[in-house]
Amino acid sequence: MTDVVDSKTRSRMMSNIRDRNTKPEIKIRQALHAKGFRYRLHDKKLPGKPDLVLPKYGAVIQINGCFWHGHSCPLFKWPSTRIEFWQNKIGGNIKRDQLNTEKLLEQGWRVLIWWECNTRNREAFEVAVEKAVMWLRGNESFLEIE
Repeated sequence: MTDVVDSKTRSRMMSNIRDRNTKPEIKIRQALHAKGFRYRLHDKKLPGKPDLVLPKYGAVIQINGCFWHGHSCPLFKWPSTRIEFWQNKIGGNIKRDQLNTEKLLEQGWRVLIWWECNTRNREAFEVAVEKAVMWLRGNESFLEIE
């Protein structure tokens, strides 16, 4: 299927996609803040600059967009044009995510990966928030909320 907009318009649209302060990130931040959690944002000293850093709990939360990080959910679909480019781009993101998670764990941080698709449905989101709260108060080193 061909694109419905010309390449210049598509380029402009793609360049407007943000890498921080996204809707899922803000939604998660608000929910955790309402539960009493305080955090720092995008600590440049840590591998991958995690979205949320909770030093009191020795934890970081990375909020991944399903498309950009290649999640196996209905929100992710491989583009039908420039296939090689997108495989390299998204594949590189996946490898970088794994490497950053490993580095954070090695440094003693606990890591929570929260996928964008889990912020769409209100009931599922509320369950995910409770899972995250339990994880933060616990001592498990890794959790992935899909």
